[in-house]
Amino acid sequence: MVEIPAPGPAAMWNARYSEEGFAYGSAPNDFLVERTADLLGPVLSLAEGEGRNGVWLATRGLEVTAVDLSPVGLEKAEALAASHGVHLHTVVADLATYDVAPGAWGSIVAIWCHLPPAERARLFAACVKGLRPGGTLLLESYTPDQIALGTGGPRDPALCMTLAALRDELRGLELVVGREVRRDVHEGRYHEGPSATVQVLGRKPG
Repeated sequence: MVEIPAPGPAAMWNARYSEEGFAYGSAPNDFLVERTADLLGPVLSLAEGEGRNGVWLATRGLEVTAVDLSPVGLEKAEALAASHGVHLHTVVADLATYDVAPGAWGSIVAIWCHLPPAERARLFAACVKGLRPGGTLLLESYTPDQIALGTGGPRDPALCMTLAALRDELRGLELVVGREVRRDVHEGRYHEGPSATVQVLGRKPG
């Protein structure tokens, strides 16, 4: 792992991931499962947390690098991977400044990767450059409508995403899937109930 970031937002995530069990469950995200066949290795999984999505992909034979702000979360991710007989490459890093290596990734996964708009735009532009030709980006995030539902996710609408904004931020990708949906999410104690999300699967031409 790289150097642990200075105290800040990491403290909140470390506290959450120090709680008993898995904050968001140990099963993978539904949209990720639905579209796993579209993903290519190596995979970069952003905001991976306790490892449920990365481990799912690793059990499907994909090489996965899991990035998260919380070293506590990634320690649990490594343990979860070991319990399934697979391995994750883990990197402790702040996504506000994380460098996505250009042309290095077959797929990039961003599940509930909620950042301030300027940081998100920088990261997603780097993700487009980071994909190999023919590579895919899979994303699910809450939309601003989620705030009123109160069943998980950010309380600040600026941290949420819309399909219109993502079309702009992911310029250079062809959207195989691009939709805003209402669906029930059952992911541990922090994501539970009717939810407003945006789902994207983008492919880089090549």
